[in-house]
Amino acid sequence: MTAQKPYEFDEYPPALAWQLVVLMLLAAALGAISAVFLLPAWLPGLTASLFGEAPKAYWYLARSSGVVAYILLWLSMVFGVMMTNKLARLWPGGPTAFDAHQFTSLLGLAFALFHAIILLGDEYIQSGLVNVLVPFTYDYRPEWVGVGQMAFYAMAIIAFSFYVRQQIGRRAWRLIHYLSFLTYLAALAHGITAGTDTTTRFMQSLYWGSGGLLLFLTIYRIQHSILSRRERAAKKAAHRAKAHQPPSATNA
Repeated sequence: MTAQKPYEFDEYPPALAWQLVVLMLLAAALGAISAVFLLPAWLPGLTASLFGEAPKAYWYLARSSGVVAYILLWLSMVFGVMMTNKLARLWPGGPTAFDAHQFTSLLGLAFALFHAIILLGDEYIQSGLVNVLVPFTYDYRPEWVGVGQMAFYAMAIIAFSFYVRQQIGRRAWRLIHYLSFLTYLAALAHGITAGTDTTTRFMQSLYWGSGGLLLFLTIYRIQHSILSRRERAAKKAAHRAKAHQPPSATNA
């Protein structure tokens, strides 16, 4: 019986060509820029709702896109952990889980980019391009918004590391991917502390449910790794003991 080949997910080809990823990010950025600068001029009827006494349209767009980006990042983490603890063998399969892991990561990056740029139109925050690009420069909750900005840059590094695996080597690529745990925690902290709807039942359920499930999968992954190492060590010890047995003992 042939042994099942272990998952070498770091050898799978990228789910999307890098040109498509660049186009997707450009589409997200141009969509946000159009919403900020062009829609009010093209559709004057929106002016009252966008720039009235209590303009909230851009904030709603920013918050909703941020929530979607968080969910996609969480899904990427779930698929990644499932691959490393071999649960992906049960569902949905190694190659499918890897493609889903990468695709959700890249799509989450696009939504996070839209989330950042659309805030240029928010009259309450009154952010500029420097505030969007440079962490911890917002007047609105600068520490926690800055944490979210750092999470975005980390997401970009991790997402594009898929395309330079051969150049940087497998070990460096895996080390970069360990940053995804810190990135997720930073995104979660940013959503909880910078979001105005954190206290709602829906967002509380989302944060607790997603964070709790990922924590369970991570603990399971650590336990699986420890047991696997012990099994390999026991097999090596048994093999060495058998190899050093005297001939009389092996023929008894």
